[in-house]
Amino acid sequence: MGEAALQLKPLKIGPLTAEYPVIQGGMGVGISLSSLAGAVAKAGGIGIISTAQIGFKDPDFLKDPMGANLRAIHEELKKARKTAPEGILGFNIMVATKEYARYVKEAVKAGADVIISGAGLPVDLPRYVKEAAEEMGEECLRRPMLAPIVSSIKSASVICKMWDRKHKMAPDFVVVEGPCAGGHLGFSREELSEYEVDTQCVSKTYKREKYEAEIRGIIGVVKEFAGKYKKEIPVVTAGGIFDHEDVLRQLRLGADGVQVATRFVTTEECDADPAYKQAYLDAEEKDIVIVKSPVGMPGRAIRNRFLERVQEGRIPVKGCFRCLEHCNPAETPYCITRALIHAAEGNIEEALLFCGSNAYRCKRIETVPEVMRKLCGVEPEEESE
Repeated sequence: MGEAALQLKPLKIGPLTAEYPVIQGGMGVGISLSSLAGAVAKAGGIGIISTAQIGFKDPDFLKDPMGANLRAIHEELKKARKTAPEGILGFNIMVATKEYARYVKEAVKAGADVIISGAGLPVDLPRYVKEAAEEMGEECLRRPMLAPIVSSIKSASVICKMWDRKHKMAPDFVVVEGPCAGGHLGFSREELSEYEVDTQCVSKTYKREKYEAEIRGIIGVVKEFAGKYKKEIPVVTAGGIFDHEDVLRQLRLGADGVQVATRFVTTEECDADPAYKQAYLDAEEKDIVIVKSPVGMPGRAIRNRFLERVQEGRIPVKGCFRCLEHCNPAETPYCITRALIHAAEGNIEEALLFCGSNAYRCKRIETVPEVMRKLCGVEPEEESE
């Protein structure tokens, strides 16, 4: 193990301890399922399965998407556990998901170690977890560790105060997702412009120090509630973290760990189709753009023929998969489920290709253990090319 790796401490979340302070970010639809999550957990990180239309491969998905998704939550976690019997595994569940509570309860019943929840504020996440545990009775040996995803001091303060008031608890850990993240972003278009991360060259324009001041403020908020509840509440930062130096920078800011998603897409173990991975390898920085999502949030994706069609006008929705709470099929600019399933299946030109701002830096297919070693500084930096 290299000298730099000795600077990294295990990530402790309640009774759980990950060898390395790296959480693999949840990516839907079908990008982070059992293969990727299991490999990351086996390699000493925390593996996260996205519940977003998780059952899209089920033969009954078209006629009963909810049933297919709930079954797949159990199936995917079971397969990941087979890969990493001693590893830490959990789910990312979007608050914007239609029937959000059912997904949370199913994740608890499946035996998740952690639940991370964003795309909205997970105000009632603790209540749904408690209800699931009560329904399970003696079968519930331990509740999962819970983390809201926040992007600002304000959102961190709001969710901590609401959990304190409504549920008499504080988060078990907090994920801070910055403006360089992939997929749906917890920022307005104006805020992205303010941080200059909506340009064709984010690596040169991003006002990093300005957002890092926000991260320090969030850590301060979390510490207040950690003190009130006399517990450690790790803060995990995410968005644009690609190499070991990025990890060290976050730890110097005061973070306890990092969440990484984009870097794991171009691995052998990632559940995505090879064509999706190749789109990352082929992308240049100028190809990565901010898009408007039917979720109501800005998102980051790779420019392709699909996005050109969206700019030309609305793509009529044929059938509804009941994926989002606030989506009107008659008005939405396109069906996000269909676009993301096309991505997972490799139909690249008809797909929404979500990615982080550093996707263009992916140059070859690696393995999860390789990526984990490079993030944690286990190998000499020159070997990471």
